[in-house]
Amino acid sequence: MKQLSGLDAAFLYMETPTTYGHVNGLSIYERPSPDFDPFQTVYQRFGSLVGHIEPFRRRVVNVPFGLDHPYWIDDPHFDLDYHVREIGLAPPGAADQLAEQVARIIGRPMDRRHPLWEVYVIEGLGDGRWALLSKTHHATIDGAAGVMMMQLFNQPEPDAAWPYEPVEWEGEEIPTDAELLRQTMSHLAMNPVKAARLNLRLIKNFAAQAGLTSVSGVATHTREWLASVAGRSAQADAVDAQLRRVSLPSIQAPPTPWNRSIGPHRRFAMRSTSLSNIKRLKDATDGTVNDVVMAICAGALREYLLRHDALPDAPLRAMVPVSIRTGEEADPWTNRVSSIFAEIPTDCDDPLARVARCRDAMAAAKHQLDLVPADTLAEATDFTSPVVATAAVRLVARLADRVTLLANVVISNVPGPRHPLYFAGAKLDHYIPVSTISDGIGLNITVHSYEDRLDFGLVADRDLVPDLWDLVDLHIEEVERLFEATGAEWAVPQPPPEARRGAPSLQPVESREPAPS
Repeated sequence: MKQLSGLDAAFLYMETPTTYGHVNGLSIYERPSPDFDPFQTVYQRFGSLVGHIEPFRRRVVNVPFGLDHPYWIDDPHFDLDYHVREIGLAPPGAADQLAEQVARIIGRPMDRRHPLWEVYVIEGLGDGRWALLSKTHHATIDGAAGVMMMQLFNQPEPDAAWPYEPVEWEGEEIPTDAELLRQTMSHLAMNPVKAARLNLRLIKNFAAQAGLTSVSGVATHTREWLASVAGRSAQADAVDAQLRRVSLPSIQAPPTPWNRSIGPHRRFAMRSTSLSNIKRLKDATDGTVNDVVMAICAGALREYLLRHDALPDAPLRAMVPVSIRTGEEADPWTNRVSSIFAEIPTDCDDPLARVARCRDAMAAAKHQLDLVPADTLAEATDFTSPVVATAAVRLVARLADRVTLLANVVISNVPGPRHPLYFAGAKLDHYIPVSTISDGIGLNITVHSYEDRLDFGLVADRDLVPDLWDLVDLHIEEVERLFEATGAEWAVPQPPPEARRGAPSLQPVESREPAPS
């Protein structure tokens, strides 16, 4: 039995009847031979991994009355048939049909009586390929751990031997409420001491970031700073400059159509572009790949809001997940993630200026992370009461239709492997991220790189963003605008619009009426 960290548990507390804590990934594979059976192969390989990878066999046990964070136990009633499933698309197996099935699957909560993962083998794609949708609760893994898991499941060579043989393992007896309460009393007795140590670390770090050599120096140099505008000391000027560089978000972000309470149903849309082309834009704008990706999102959101006569005068604000992994974690299957808030220049009509402003905004946002380290904030969640955390989530849900909160949209850029991967000889063509949304932030844009591809996966509330395919198209059009603005040469020719929606050669059926919610 192992207790969840406060950060892991937070992804359980965030759930409501319409907000779900799972994250997902859509892998599209070639078929190595006509007789290849994806479902049987997936079933066998995941079965052999259960004894090796802890998240595949552990389930949640809640502490009575929500007095403390839950615990993981090895599931004594594990059922592989529950976790590995198969569905098929009706002809013609187009991209919009695939996206619709993905949206329906991610729009269902996970059953906490089982380990928090599911995989779906999806057959019937129109070009003969097959897809694998993974659905895993964020309490189990973060994005970086998800990439690690993807690389365990896939291999760098098509004929590589599968390294995992099934191993025997035993489930744990489900603890009684009395046992959990005894454990809780012992744990809570230690919390005041741990919380005091954490507060001291926060104070010391703030002092260090302000250029002070001791905690007591904070009061001394604050007095110097306030003494007079003229004749201030050089060290006080340094403190002033340091504090001015810390740009914390204001209370509210500007309103958009998707910043409202969400329903239970989702939309999903996907598109791909060449990573080599993004690198050409990076060089042409003196930015980073992430700066260019953020600018692409800003330009696409600006154009979308203009078309809907809903563009705010102020720039939108993005919540950007940030990995705080060091690579030295004793337990890789836990969350090591934080977030920063960055303004995205939707108020700017110049594509090149948008890249520059994204670069500055990300630099300022990262400085917030330096001021209060993310690992310290993550540790602070260990001392949060589950009852308080759950009440806070309910409050946000009630406020979502009254005010726009700290962010308008979640934007995440996850780097993946640059070399090809294979599953039992089947080549992975695309890995498309499929993330989650919550009350008040009904749109998520996640980007994942693999080989020379950059795959955009957009998830939105079904009613708040009914034309999500139009929005994902605007992201690819923004790439074209940036090439036109920079004069850079394309590394890879951009395919025409009619040939590039979703995963290549999975064409949508434009004439078909949208499926009902």
